[in-house]
Amino acid sequence: MKIPANTVQASIASPLGRLLLAASADRLVGVWFDNQAHLPDLTPCASAPDHPVLTQAAAELAQYFAGQRQTFDVPLDTTTGTSFQQAVWQALQGIPVGTTCSYGELARRIGQPAAVRAVGAAVGRNPLGIIVPCHRVVGSNGSLTGYAGGLPRKTALLQLEGAL
Repeated sequence: MKIPANTVQASIASPLGRLLLAASADRLVGVWFDNQAHLPDLTPCASAPDHPVLTQAAAELAQYFAGQRQTFDVPLDTTTGTSFQQAVWQALQGIPVGTTCSYGELARRIGQPAAVRAVGAAVGRNPLGIIVPCHRVVGSNGSLTGYAGGLPRKTALLQLEGAL
C-alpha cells in the first residue's frame, strides 16, 4: 500500500483493541487494528488527532461499536491499491450489514469468477477495515476464514452486526 503524501494519523481505543486511523487532506486512507497483518509503516505520518476526517471517523466508529450506526459517511480514499484491489474493495462495500458473502461470490460479483485466491489476497489487504467490511467475507461453506485483524475480532464484528 502506498500512503499518500501528507497523510496524518491518530490512534483511538475500541472495544476490540486500539485502532490506527490515517487520512489525507480530505479522505480517510486507513483503519487498522494495532499489530494487524499488512499494517503499513505510519511512522512518517504526523499525529493529528484533531484532523476533521480523523475525528469524524473516530466518532462514527464509536457509534458503530455502540450499535448506533450501521453505515459510514466519512469520505474514503481507496486509490491506494491496484485497480483489481480497488474493484474488490468497492464490492466489499456492497455486502449489507448482518450478512456475509463468500470469496467465490465476491469474485463473481466483480466479474472474475476464477480469481478467488486473488480476491482473498485483496480482501486481506483492505486498508479500511470495519468501514469497508472485509470481515463479512467467509469461506464457501460459511466458515470464518482469515482476517488480518484476527479471527476473534472478525467473530466479534459479525456478532455485533447480527450476522452470527
